[in-house]
Amino acid sequence: MFARLAPGILLVLLIGCRPEETRTPAIAEAFAGPSTLTLHQDLSPKSPPAATANHGDRLDVLEYRRRFVRVRTAEGKEGWTDVRQLLTPEQMADLRLASQNAAHLPSQGAATAFEMLNIHTEPNRVSPSFLQLPENGKVDVIGHKLTPRTQAAQPAAVKVVKPRTSRRHSKQKAEDSRVPPPPTPAAPTAPNNWLALSVPNTKSLEKPNPATPKADEPSSPPAVVHMDDWSLVRTKDGQAGWVLTRMLSMSIPDEVAQYAEGHRITSYFALSQVQDGAATKNNWLWTTITRGQEPYEYDSFRVFIWSRNHHRYETSYIDRNIVGHFPVHVDTSGPAPRFSVLVEGVDGHLYRKNYLLDGNRVRLVDRVIADQTEQRQAPSNPVASAASPTDSKEGSWLSRMKQGVSKLFR
Repeated sequence: MFARLAPGILLVLLIGCRPEETRTPAIAEAFAGPSTLTLHQDLSPKSPPAATANHGDRLDVLEYRRRFVRVRTAEGKEGWTDVRQLLTPEQMADLRLASQNAAHLPSQGAATAFEMLNIHTEPNRVSPSFLQLPENGKVDVIGHKLTPRTQAAQPAAVKVVKPRTSRRHSKQKAEDSRVPPPPTPAAPTAPNNWLALSVPNTKSLEKPNPATPKADEPSSPPAVVHMDDWSLVRTKDGQAGWVLTRMLSMSIPDEVAQYAEGHRITSYFALSQVQDGAATKNNWLWTTITRGQEPYEYDSFRVFIWSRNHHRYETSYIDRNIVGHFPVHVDTSGPAPRFSVLVEGVDGHLYRKNYLLDGNRVRLVDRVIADQTEQRQAPSNPVASAASPTDSKEGSWLSRMKQGVSKLFR
């Protein structure tokens, strides 16, 4: 009895001990870039979905087809996606490091999204979007960058295929080539007045000016480079990324924002509080820029105080026509609030100007050259290299007198 059942038992054991099917070996490692990455069954984006991956999920790259790749998730599901939706291990490490560094950067004010907004890994329209900010969602603005707009890739040129000729047509052409060509005509004779025609006129002797363009050669206009303003933002859970600046609105109260006069508010800070009866109002500091697409963050800053007599906001201090950079620092821990701005001097150096809000008046405390860290963060401005008398410790008696008088009226 046992001898009859032994072959069947052995066959069952062999089937149970069969090794698992071999998996396709991975040729590279990648990470999902968007917040939700859909993997398709075929190359076409219209093909049915095969699996999904979340931002930061590790994927095994199995196969390349031009700009499409076949990847495998940690659960073993495979599918196709665009290579631009993936992040390399180096890019993923840089993104995590950027979030860690952004946690220590001071906020330049909260901003609200006009509509659902994509947060990108880099200040680039084609970079992966790893998070979506919902409509009316808020983020902290911590940086700014001006970058050229990335153009879409040009389609490949169509290869021109020459028409094939039949053997009969080529044989007929070869027979026709055996017939000798007709004799060439005689060369024409020179005209009788060829000597008079050979004398140059005065206009032909003039040397052309290479700087002057010819009338029949229209000058080509310079290539227009479109730029985009990007803001580095930080979400409530500490993630940092880039969004288009024009899609954000700084969340300063409307009773203060109405004084912007068409300028864009780039940062704002609450300096102190004022009690007006039952209402509590803040004294504000903001920075604005006349128009966007500039390599700096603001060209004016202003301090608003709440007037108990007139029950409205009034300007306590304003400085225009400057070149200012982030970050703006505010310190409200002392008895009087302090703030400092980073501006460019006429000598091309960056200066940190420290101010004090003394009651309703703003006083300049000191003006020092910015440290090396801030010098590297802000781009240089090619201004006049000659130093201003107010920027030099030594100068003529007249320059020192002007500097003293200017301090009295600040």
